[in-house]
Amino acid sequence: MTTPHTSRGRRVRATGVIALAEALSDREWRIIGTINRLRLATGLQLERLHFFELTGKSRSVVRWRVLKRLVDAQVLMPLTRRIGGSLRGSGKLTYALDVAGERLLRLRRNLSQGEERIRRPAPIGERFVAHTLATSELYVQLIERAQVEDFTVDEFLAEPGSWWPNGAGGWMKPDAYLSISAGGFTDHWWVEVDLATEAVPTLRGKFLAYVDFVDQGQLGPADVVPRVLVTVPTEARLKVMHSVVARMPAPANKLFIVALHDEAVDVFTEELYEATDE
Repeated sequence: MTTPHTSRGRRVRATGVIALAEALSDREWRIIGTINRLRLATGLQLERLHFFELTGKSRSVVRWRVLKRLVDAQVLMPLTRRIGGSLRGSGKLTYALDVAGERLLRLRRNLSQGEERIRRPAPIGERFVAHTLATSELYVQLIERAQVEDFTVDEFLAEPGSWWPNGAGGWMKPDAYLSISAGGFTDHWWVEVDLATEAVPTLRGKFLAYVDFVDQGQLGPADVVPRVLVTVPTEARLKVMHSVVARMPAPANKLFIVALHDEAVDVFTEELYEATDE
């Protein structure tokens, strides 16, 4: 189990949150928003998203200073605590929202305690951390590609924001939902991030839920049925996934695409650009 590094019991007063909100930079607000969107992100992932304009050693130095300030202010918490102040290894820390971060978001959004659940993790398993960070990495890679290519990331929601009613009283529970657009076209995707930890019968049951969703005439976000990208870590797992999908009823062959983790963004962009060329 991984235990978030708590804030040593220091109370966060309302006046302190208001003062902190007035002192935060735009970059710090964006970092808080990213952590709330993804639930967890590493220091290096945050560096790639929010410090990319810096070069050389200054990028890691500034990132470390900003994240340390947010941790010291109880805005973010590292899941494991490092000893000492060295920069070495700090980029590999995983960050979640701390109590002041939750209150800052509620203050900025003018939310009451019950209107929106802004989560801070309790003790969590390594499997959950690995899976969540893999989803976060997909978001980072997508944003990085959008910065250099001609498409826009309109939406990216990790769990549970990605969940969608299945029309039968339950929920579709993809790991992420995203929409991207270019040239007047918009593509919608649900994403299943596989870490090769689930058995084939479990995978088949999960995928059949998507097929049933289509068969029942249900619609997802934006009144469309998103395609489902399943990302996998290895070529061996890729073969397993292709075999699972091939043995499923229609429209599985049109609904699912399987790709390696690092090829996911290529799939999104190629499908989008193909639509714009038609």
